[in-house]
Amino acid sequence: MLIEQKGCLVFDNYTIIRNSLDCVSMNKKYIINTISPNSYGISCKDPEMDEALKGSDYLILDGVYFGWYPWMHYGQKVKRITGWDCFVYYAKKLNEENGKMFFLGSTNETLMKIKEKINKEYPNVKVAFYSPPYKSEFSKDDNLIMYKKINEFSPDVLCIGMTAPKQEKWNYQNAKYLNVHVSIAIGNVFDWYAGNTKRPNVFWQKIGMEWLIRIFLRPEIFKRNISNQMRFFRHLLLDILHIRKFPQNTAK
Repeated sequence: MLIEQKGCLVFDNYTIIRNSLDCVSMNKKYIINTISPNSYGISCKDPEMDEALKGSDYLILDGVYFGWYPWMHYGQKVKRITGWDCFVYYAKKLNEENGKMFFLGSTNETLMKIKEKINKEYPNVKVAFYSPPYKSEFSKDDNLIMYKKINEFSPDVLCIGMTAPKQEKWNYQNAKYLNVHVSIAIGNVFDWYAGNTKRPNVFWQKIGMEWLIRIFLRPEIFKRNISNQMRFFRHLLLDILHIRKFPQNTAK
């Protein structure tokens, strides 16, 4: 069943922004995560990731192919809004409103590059950051330090840059402890904006083939993600053939 609600499409417990981030109010606390074939595939075998995606207030269509499902199943199109689009949208918005943005993740060197660049491009945005320890799972003390750093700054927008599914799960599980309006998990945007790596040309972005270029740039990511992505396409095909309903969550 599909429901159209406040600029979003709600189906199978996913709440996906349809066209614009304008539907997200800044006077409440909201969690935004991205969804793609890869994150869907991860969620099929990771209950915490499944809960993080379905429990997010909003999802943005970072991977254009996930949008095939509402289009094929319900005849409803969803605009692709990437993590980069989300970052730029809020940077511009906060620049107009003299707001504050906090960056959590990556290294101090990368975070300093981000801050310096924002100071030039969005001079009215106040920026703070914290580089958490690099580990697969944070301890209670690690989290308490992050809460303290973020809450002392009290940002309008929190940008989280960790690897998937770590960033999506941390965003969902910890947002309730944070004094922020909007928290977004945007991954690779940290390195792209800092200039550590280059995002594929806009041509590839527009035709939905950005992933193909990234395979050549970082083949190890392709090897890591391919099984998750193929799981999505297999599940979608089974739904189209009326063999098994999408989504097919095998995590539980």
